Amino acid sequence: MKVRPQFVALIGLLAAVPAITTDMFLPQLPEIAREFDTTTWAVQLTVTMMLVGGAVGQLVNGPLSDTLGRRRPALWGLATHIVLSIACAAAPSIGALIALRTAQGFFNAAASVVALAVIRDRFSGSTASRLLSRLMLVIGVAPLFAPTIGTWVGGVGGWRAVFVALAVFGAAVWFGVFRFLRESLPVERRRPAGIRTALTGYWTLLRDRHFVAYALVPGLSFGVTMSYVVGSPFVLQEEYGMSAGQFAATFALVGLGLVIASQTNAALVKYYSPQAMLRAAASALMLATAVLLLVVITGWGGLPAFLVALWFATSIVFFLYPNATALALEPYGQMAGTAAAFLGASSAMLAGLISPLVGLLGGDRFAMAYVMAGSAFAAFLVLAVATPVFRRGGAGRIVVEHLD
Repeated sequence: MKVRPQFVALIGLLAAVPAITTDMFLPQLPEIAREFDTTTWAVQLTVTMMLVGGAVGQLVNGPLSDTLGRRRPALWGLATHIVLSIACAAAPSIGALIALRTAQGFFNAAASVVALAVIRDRFSGSTASRLLSRLMLVIGVAPLFAPTIGTWVGGVGGWRAVFVALAVFGAAVWFGVFRFLRESLPVERRRPAGIRTALTGYWTLLRDRHFVAYALVPGLSFGVTMSYVVGSPFVLQEEYGMSAGQFAATFALVGLGLVIASQTNAALVKYYSPQAMLRAAASALMLATAVLLLVVITGWGGLPAFLVALWFATSIVFFLYPNATALALEPYGQMAGTAAAFLGASSAMLAGLISPLVGLLGGDRFAMAYVMAGSAFAAFLVLAVATPVFRRGGAGRIVVEHLD
């Protein structure tokens, strides 16, 4: 069955809702810190607590989507996202903003869970990996421009106007899902309702060592990306003296690497297995973050060398994510929502736990590089110890699979 570009675009925007909600207001973090007279660490919590809320939200929304179908949880989550975006625009304090962002992460998590589950409902194997890579084009491009749009909107109406724009974006995605996304989980394939069913599903996943390992890899590698995301507004604007506009342009340039990496992966998985791609990508990510750390410690090459190393380190992450995700979901078509929720929750929770370390270690370029390198090493270690990726015969060629 041919995959229509419109389908990829809609699923991509649905999956990108949490990322866009995070990235659009990143250039405004220093302004928010000044307005509320708070610390760098506190304002970074508006990012990291949304990830934590998203982790919990995915664990709830995944089983719900296996029981109720894909459309209803997505529509409910997007509607709540709209209301909470407006509430964030009126937040009276940093504490209130952190709380609202946590709730926003919880409810818009339904969007990303449903996007992954819909893909697994229809595809598997290398086809799923290739589609996930194509999906990264939308997921990568949309947040790519989000800081630029956020800078423009913030320049006109301040940081609060950015949340009004996020409400409008949420309404547009809601309409797209309501009008164009067909239900991909027929009634006869749905799982019984109830907490027992959900817990049984999660227990099944937890007992699968390979699933857990593959599920940890996206989160650990995402920790590399999120450490850059929460640290870069302060590192680039305050340490390197960039303006908000220059930061947005640099963020877009670095983000372009994510798009290039995901599309390169989509081409390569036609010829090499997801396991082979993971083996190469994990090694390359560890090397790239080690080079970044060396550049930061020695100061060699100044800002240009720092940005080049940063570009490679963040780009390589998008070779790991689609392949690890496809391998984790492969055996669990019968409960794709629950499996997708576990994947998304572990990714968000790990990134939410890892990224605050940047602020706690000082919030400077040294802290950012240390945390990025540590996350990359942890992803490599999980693959090496708990999966067949680095074992003889564990990475070969693949046969393209497809499920209608």
